[in-house]
Amino acid sequence: MKLSTFLATTAALAIGASAAYAEGADIFVIGGKPDDPFWSIVKRGAEDAALVVEAQGGSVTWLGPQNYDNLGVDAAELIRQAIDQGADGVVGPNWVPEAMDPAFQAVVDAGIPLVIYNAGGLEAADRLGALNYVGAVDYLAGVAGGEWLGNNGGTVGLCVNSLPGAANIEDYCNGFAEGMENTGHTATTLPLPATAQGNVTAVAQAVRAHLLQNPDINAVFATANLDAVGIVQGIQQAGKAGQVQICGINFDEAILTNIKNGQQACAIDQQGYQQGFYAVSILNGHINYGLSIPTREILTGPGVVDASNIDATMLGAGKGTR
Repeated sequence: MKLSTFLATTAALAIGASAAYAEGADIFVIGGKPDDPFWSIVKRGAEDAALVVEAQGGSVTWLGPQNYDNLGVDAAELIRQAIDQGADGVVGPNWVPEAMDPAFQAVVDAGIPLVIYNAGGLEAADRLGALNYVGAVDYLAGVAGGEWLGNNGGTVGLCVNSLPGAANIEDYCNGFAEGMENTGHTATTLPLPATAQGNVTAVAQAVRAHLLQNPDINAVFATANLDAVGIVQGIQQAGKAGQVQICGINFDEAILTNIKNGQQACAIDQQGYQQGFYAVSILNGHINYGLSIPTREILTGPGVVDASNIDATMLGAGKGTR
C-alpha cells in the first residue's frame, strides 16, 4: 500500500470516530527556514502526521526562523511562542543548547510533553526531560562521511562549517575528522560566517580560495544542502574538478543529480521526513492515549547515498519524502 493511501485511510478511520477525540492535541513543531531544502522534507513528514492529528480534533503548527543569523536566540523565542499559544505538545531540535535549554525547560515546567528531534540526541532529551529523541546522531553522521571519503581516495579532508556555534554542525565536523582519522588520514575545519549558510555564492568563493591556498586537500565535507552546491562550484572554480571529492549531510534533487553525474561522491542521509513524521506521531499518541515508545532514541540515520543506490533514492525524492 502506498504511503499516501495508508495515511488517507488512517485519517478516514480516525474521522469516523472524531467525536471521541474532540479535545485533540495542539502540537507545535520548531523547525528550519521555510525555504530550506532539508527542512521542507521534515515539514512534509510533520504535515503527513498532522492528517491523523487533525482528524482527532487537534492541530499541528510549524514555527521556523526567517534566517539563521541568530539561530539559538530566535529558536528559543519560537519555543516560548508555542507555550504562549497554548501548545499541548512541543517538538523541537536542540540546535544551540546554551540558548535553547531554558526555553525547553519552560516547556517541561509547564507540564507540556516534549520530543527532541533532529539535533541534540538522547543526551539532550534526557537532560531536558523529553519523552524521546527522533533523528540521527550528528557525530556519527560525520564519522560516516569521513570514513566513506577516507576509504575512497580522500587523504586530506576539510569540513565546511557555515554555522559555527551550532552544536549539531560542530558535531558533524568533529565526527568527520574522526572518520578520516579512522582510515589513517587527517581533516581540518573551515569556519564561515553564519550569513554564508544557504548562500551558494559565498560558500563557493570561500572554498575556492581555501583550496587554492591548501592544494593538498582532496576531500570536502558539507554540513548543509546548499553548502554542498556551493562547494561543488568552488571546486570547479579552483580548477580541481575530478581531483577533490565531496560528501555532505542531507540532499535534495540538485545534490542527487550531482551524485548521479559524478560531481558529488556521496551524501549522508538522516531521513528528515521520518523525523517530522515520527516525532509528531509519538507526541500525538502520548497526549491522546498515554502511549509511550519503549525504544528511547528513534534513529533515522546515518545512511550513505552514493552511486550504488542513487536511483532508488531519486525515486523517493521525486515523491517528496527523501
